[in-house]
Amino acid sequence: MTILSTLKRALAGANLAVLPGQALYNAVVETARRPGWYLAGEVPDTMDGRFDMVALLLSLVLIRLEAEPGDASKQLSADLADRFIADMDGSLRQEGIGDQVVGKHIGRMMAALGGRLGAYRDAGADDAALATALRRNLWRGESVSDDAVAWVVTESRRIAATLAAASYAAIAAGSLQ
Repeated sequence: MTILSTLKRALAGANLAVLPGQALYNAVVETARRPGWYLAGEVPDTMDGRFDMVALLLSLVLIRLEAEPGDASKQLSADLADRFIADMDGSLRQEGIGDQVVGKHIGRMMAALGGRLGAYRDAGADDAALATALRRNLWRGESVSDDAVAWVVTESRRIAATLAAASYAAIAAGSLQ
């Protein structure tokens, strides 16, 4: 399923209560909120910084799900994208963004998620490439210490390794750690 079709499905009112993946999406958000990212990792504790953390962790999950055979993992990936859209929609509305422009913001957020997913996928096992992608996407080119970048690379690799070793059932149930 493409990002555009996912966006259309979500905006058409897909009932998220009946979609699988709530526990997994909750785990992504919970992990993104851990203080270490913002302290040791120096991720800006702002709306943009929190968005970028959810995008990083969701990307790690989606990359792992790409390796899983069968339609269930594709459906779970689409459902996670739907949950991401609903979450971002709610966050924008809480910030006072009006109905007329929420869709435009969501479209940009989905494009940003797609770009980050591609950058993190392209980095593969190359830590230097991941560090470059993180500097561009997580810190948005702002100055950050090498120690913070190394911390985030190490933690991202740890989570990716945990996901790689986990069964599909464990991941679908929300296991990121």
